[in-house]
Amino acid sequence: MNMPNVPHPAEALVLAKVAPAVIERARHIRLMAFDVDGVLTDGRLWYGEQGEALKCFHVLDGHGLSLLRESGVYIALITGRRGPILPRRAAELGIATVLQGERDKAAALARLAQEQGCPMEQVGFMGDDIIDLAAMQRAGLAVSVPQAPSYVAQAAHWVTTRDGGAGAVRECCDLILAAQGRLRTFLGARPASVAGAAVQ
Repeated sequence: MNMPNVPHPAEALVLAKVAPAVIERARHIRLMAFDVDGVLTDGRLWYGEQGEALKCFHVLDGHGLSLLRESGVYIALITGRRGPILPRRAAELGIATVLQGERDKAAALARLAQEQGCPMEQVGFMGDDIIDLAAMQRAGLAVSVPQAPSYVAQAAHWVTTRDGGAGAVRECCDLILAAQGRLRTFLGARPASVAGAAVQ
């Protein structure tokens, strides 16, 4: 994936405050996996009388995941928790790989990389807590969020400016798209297949 010599102005804006070493890592990503609670959500768990009842997802994150998937990056969601809400949200976004109840996320990530034929330098992982550390340490691009414990954030190559559940995943998606010179394809007239798939 060759980065264009002259980035689109929107891509340049996205990359302006990102270290060149991080851009270089993002340029090669072919598989991007995300933790869920604290990354795709704000980390709060809403319980009713029947147990966990609600998770709150941000439309910006959903659209970013759709754009990244449409650009050719394989998307996976890996969480230590189990429940019926996440598969429904993933189905809306066209994400086929949802791994729930995963306590060893590094092993799950390595397994996915092997299945997709990706060396680890082409694999990214975004997490926010201790359970994510091993996967972050193995990934070619490790991303975290501002509210993560400091020792987790320090393991990341890049920390978003937005909080988990409030656009952090969209920031990550935009970074990868911009680094690969693919964000521009979504800024003008878009193919029908992309426009129809952009469920928020």
